[in-house]
Amino acid sequence: MSQEKTTITNSTSFALAVKVKDYFQLIKFTLSFMVVFSTVVSFLIAPNELLYVRSKVISVLLLFMGGMLVTGSANAINQVLEKTTDALMKRTAKRPVASGRMSVNEATAFAIIAGAAGIFILGYWFNYQSALVGLFSLFLYGFIYTPLKKVNSIAVLVGAIPGALPCLIGWVAATDNFGIGGWILFGIQFLWQFPHFWAIAWLAHQDYTNAGFKLLPGDKGPTKFTALQTIIYSAMMIPFGLLPYFAGITDSGTRGIICTAILFICNLWMVYVSVLLFRNMDIKSARKVMFSSYFYLMVVLLALFVGRA
Repeated sequence: MSQEKTTITNSTSFALAVKVKDYFQLIKFTLSFMVVFSTVVSFLIAPNELLYVRSKVISVLLLFMGGMLVTGSANAINQVLEKTTDALMKRTAKRPVASGRMSVNEATAFAIIAGAAGIFILGYWFNYQSALVGLFSLFLYGFIYTPLKKVNSIAVLVGAIPGALPCLIGWVAATDNFGIGGWILFGIQFLWQFPHFWAIAWLAHQDYTNAGFKLLPGDKGPTKFTALQTIIYSAMMIPFGLLPYFAGITDSGTRGIICTAILFICNLWMVYVSVLLFRNMDIKSARKVMFSSYFYLMVVLLALFVGRA
């Protein structure tokens, strides 16, 4: 009897672990964490009037929770709508909905509940403006960007908007207004997404093509035109990297100057790896752009946090 109980307990624990893993895949936890990280950092960079009357720790935790729920909801909607195409691609075939481990109804129910809970947290604890931006971001990503990926490569431009709105959400949640600082942070993350996403689309081009996605700017796949676009957007990031200092987002003294220098170096590096992609036109160079973009965002956000005014 004791052995049977142990077996049942082990089976239950295993099933629970599998279900938790499926939900982590459903919300794309790593991607969602990066998105919410930018929200929290933007919140802490902004002039945090709310923190004078509310607990800083509780506010950050609730912002993180609300952001994860909204982002997770958007990713769940994405996987429900792309169930068939995900099953066609090697990199996404094992996702819970695409593989059949999770039903469409279960994923849909989660998306509705998580999205509603996340929007409620933003609106109740912070302000209705941040909640509305969160709702708009969720709608744009789930119901406009997702189906548009099969229509035209302009989907990348559309998708870059909800991809950058987390910065604005964090700023608005802190200040209760759509200040210039929030838009500058939005612009930095908006431009960053083009070299980042095109590098991913370059590496997974065959998979995306098999699924019918049109994500690269050129009609003929990974071409010089795509690499040139990557250089252009990376170069546009250079002047945007100077704006936090001149707009007073960062300290006007030594910390602000060091922060600006770090942003400038990071932007130059993105231009450099994009030029390498243009010259070499190979997978290795595309992978370098992709990994550089991951490090870029983390370093830039941390530099802005340390150098904040």
